[in-house]
Amino acid sequence: MIKRKIVFLTGTRADFGKIKSLIQALESHDDFEPFVFVTGMHLLETYGYTLIEIERCNFSNIHTFSNHTCETTMDLTLAKTIEGFSEYVKTVSPDLIVVHGDRVEALAGAIVGSLNNTLVAHIEGGEVSGTVDELIRHSVSKMSHIHYVSNDLAKQRLLQMGEIEASVKVIGSPDVDIMFSDTLPTIDTVKQYYEIAFDNYAVAMFHPVTTEYDSMEIYAKNFVDALITSNKNFVVVYPNNDLGSEKILHQYKAFENNPRFRLFPSIRFEYFLTLLKQAQFIIGNSSAGIREAPYYGIPTINIGTRQENRSIQSDIINVDYSQKSIQHALERKVNKKPSNDFPEFGSGRSSELFLKSLNDSATWMINKQKQFVDYVSN
Repeated sequence: MIKRKIVFLTGTRADFGKIKSLIQALESHDDFEPFVFVTGMHLLETYGYTLIEIERCNFSNIHTFSNHTCETTMDLTLAKTIEGFSEYVKTVSPDLIVVHGDRVEALAGAIVGSLNNTLVAHIEGGEVSGTVDELIRHSVSKMSHIHYVSNDLAKQRLLQMGEIEASVKVIGSPDVDIMFSDTLPTIDTVKQYYEIAFDNYAVAMFHPVTTEYDSMEIYAKNFVDALITSNKNFVVVYPNNDLGSEKILHQYKAFENNPRFRLFPSIRFEYFLTLLKQAQFIIGNSSAGIREAPYYGIPTINIGTRQENRSIQSDIINVDYSQKSIQHALERKVNKKPSNDFPEFGSGRSSELFLKSLNDSATWMINKQKQFVDYVSN
């Protein structure tokens, strides 16, 4: 029997955490042959060269491609990724391309697939954020044929966008599979590995918002100054490499030689989950504060607009970019809550549901010639 070839595209540590369990589900399956196209932040020394983490998974087929240019603009990154991925796809001839989320690498993958008459599956479409990321996410969805979404609300949005209902499959957020795995490292193992001496700490992650580039320097300074003033301990993870990241990294120099801060370009996904699970709270504008933290009962201080419209849990503290607002939030007494199930992001069965879908012959019959379906509200 000929195996179906499935190409997964990953450009960041974040999207790899989302698709890792899906790749693992196919690695040991007789009917599928997974391929992993690695690009973007994974190949940057500044951000931890996270290709190493992918290689540690011992996947059968890993291909690397550097999509970086001398400029930091996302349009040139998109163009170069399209060029490199197009060449790779023509070599592999996959039956399906799988992309995740709202990065330009995902958009490149969807464009290459749809223009080469290859099925494209999009993970976690139909979500909102309010920044340019949302525009990219919706564009990826329109260039994709199959949609694996986190919840029914995301499904409804895709139907509003004219997608065929049979093509939208609710599987939850795939990283939840790993979050509740019994193979996560212990907190002692993580602290020893990363040389973290704190008994009590918070996680800090602050990413650039490309549509607010002109203000990112002052936003980052307010963030850094508020953390330093708080007298709390922080595990700080570098931002992603979107436009404006250099301004954040410049401000992070203020953390150097301060014993209350441990700064990392990247942290292995399973190790990060353990750190998050044991943290007092998470602060910044990472989706980890919106998606993963509530599952662990960890309080979130969400700053600014990056996760706008995604902060749906009542115990998430939303503040603006001012130092005063951030400091006020840090002064509030925040308590951990018992871990709860949040059905909007699944129950840890994403890889199982993903594999079930691929084993369904109807999935492979989805028309590559997309049709727009008018949405009729109930």
